[in-house]
This record gives sequence, C-alpha cells and structure tokens, in this order.
Amino acid sequence: MTHVYFDHNATTPVDERVLAAMLPYLRNQYGNASSRHEFGTQARKAVEHAREQVAAIANVQPVQVVFVSGGTEANNLFVKGAAAYLKPTQIAVSSIEHPCVAKPAQELARAGWKLRRLAVTRDGEIDLADVDAALREATGLVSVMLANNETGVIQDVAAVAERARRARAWMHTDAVQALGKIPVDFEALGVHAMTVSAHKLYGPKGAAALIVDKRLELKAIISGGGHERGLRSGTENVPAIVGFGAACELAAGRMVELAARLSALRTRLERELNRMGAVIFGGRAPRIPNTSYFAFKDIDGEALVIELDKVGFAVAAGAACSSASTEPSATLLAMGVPPELARGAVRFSLGAANTMQQVEEFVVALSGVATRLRRLTAIAV
Repeated sequence: MTHVYFDHNATTPVDERVLAAMLPYLRNQYGNASSRHEFGTQARKAVEHAREQVAAIANVQPVQVVFVSGGTEANNLFVKGAAAYLKPTQIAVSSIEHPCVAKPAQELARAGWKLRRLAVTRDGEIDLADVDAALREATGLVSVMLANNETGVIQDVAAVAERARRARAWMHTDAVQALGKIPVDFEALGVHAMTVSAHKLYGPKGAAALIVDKRLELKAIISGGGHERGLRSGTENVPAIVGFGAACELAAGRMVELAARLSALRTRLERELNRMGAVIFGGRAPRIPNTSYFAFKDIDGEALVIELDKVGFAVAAGAACSSASTEPSATLLAMGVPPELARGAVRFSLGAANTMQQVEEFVVALSGVATRLRRLTAIAV
C-alpha cells in the first residue's frame, strides 16, 4: 500500500533540485569552510552563496543571516542570547508559541524575568489589546510566531512589532512555518530577529538561520571557534546550508502558484469536513494556504490518526514536536477550545506533490474511518 503524505508542517521531502545542489558537497567538494586551501575556499563560497539566497527570500542583507542547526537552536539563540545583554524585566510571548520559544522563556522566568503569555482570540489570532496591556509594564523581549504550526493562522506580527518598538523591547518572530508559503519580509514586519528553517520548505534537516537586526546584540549560546560572526561556533554543515539556500530560491520562484493550488485543495477538503460536521480551528482567520486543523466532537484524534495511517494517509494529531504527549493541544486550549474537543484535533498539511485526486481519496477514507470509530465507540458504551 502506498502512503499519501499530508504532514508537511512536520517536515517536507527534499526537492530533487535541492538534492542535486547538495550532492557535490557530500562527495568531492567536502572541504571545511574555515580551511584556507582550495577545498575550504570552495566550501566557503558555497556557504556565502547560500547566505545570499536565504537573505533574498527574507529581504535582508546576507550579513544578517546566522546559520544554525535548526529552528529550535535559532529560537534559543534569540531568547537566551538577547536576554544575556538585558536587565531582567518582562518577556512576553504568545500563548501559542512552539515549545522551543515557550520553554526558553520559562527558563528566563526562573532566572529573574517575568513571563507574560499573550492571549489569542477564539480564532487563534494574537489579541492586540492584550499586547497593549502587557507592554504597559517594562518589557525587554517579545516573541510572536508568524504562522502557527498547528492551525496555520497568520499572526499580525507587524502590529505587535510596532508596539514592541514603542516600548523599547526587542521583537522576534518564529517564521519557520511561514517561509515559502507566504511572502516573508523582515523589514516590512519590523522585527529585530526572525527564525527560518530549511526542512519546512523542501530543504534538508539540520540547517536553519536566525536573521538579526544589525543593532541587536546577542551572546552566543555555543562557545568554540567563533564561526558565524561569533554567534554560532561549530564547523558549518555545508551540504545542508547549500540545500537551504537552494530551497529558498526554489520557494521564492513558485510560491504564488503553489499557494493558489494548495489553497484550492484545502477548500475542497474543508467543504467535505463541514459536510461531515467537523469543527475547523482557525478557519475564519487568515491562514497559510496548506493547513487545516480539525476535529470531530465524538472521535479521539490519536485514534483517527492511527486508523487513517492504516488505510494509507499520513496526518498528525497536533504538532510533531509534542506528539508523544497525551495532553490536549496548548494552542487549542489558549483559543478557548474545550479539552474534550481539543483531544480530537487532527492536522492536515498539504505539500507540493499532493493532488486533488489524493484529497478526494482522503475524504472518502476519512468518512469511512470516522463512521467505523463512532460505531466502535457506541459498542463500547
């Protein structure tokens, strides 16, 4: 049985064109980018070209791009690295942040900072009135993600950044789920730092970047040889960085066409979800075009994911980062979703290779699986 992959918010397959760009640096061009001989020089040129490609998709200068190992490291670098230069005051993060922002913020709270979680509306959008209320207190750091990894809801980061700047706070956004799906412009957002990652846009795992304002002072959280302008020591992962750059260039060229196509597929899916009586989370808010997050009131999400996998469809129960947890989604709870409904949540995230036929087949399979699970539940009761 061939499985159909509908979990692209967890990770994406490496595009063949990206793999082709990487292969020389996995074979004969294997030099260390810090070495002074020809092998090293070629590797350094490749890294700097990739830096230019990443910078171009985000509308920044290459010098602002700091390569790291993943989105988790980039988010930690901002939270901990910026906090090291500031007097402990308040750190404000949205209540729907990825754990790799939420947990470093909690660590600051144990080190003398005050942690303020910013509220979201029932549609999953940041509550700007709550941002205003939070920033009446002295605040050093603010972090609000650009697109939520579960609901796909796009946040008004520019509006938050404007408020943060007025309050003289450093503003960060985790744009990992947004990059390559919608236009992401660092300057237009008005942020001081932004996290982006390769493996969410058909690049390899193991490469990401923190994009930083030139005025932002950060303390490195990894000590060593002083790579990446002293902000991230460690031998550069040249093949992965090259792949990251290639993926960004590819994404920039096909973003508009791909977004329109995936949006049409999602519309078809959600028409059927509504017919089946599903609750769609964040459906009234602006969303990245590939994501649908839904639940049936009387069906457990984990059971639905397992049964769909058995019939050949890969979807997710919430976020991949917390898939081992049996607790309801923190994002949905922050949106005011009752815990019993939140436990039924399933995330469906489309990718470039998905087709309308696959969506149609998924709808049929979902209807059958849901009917079977309801029957089993009724028998158990």
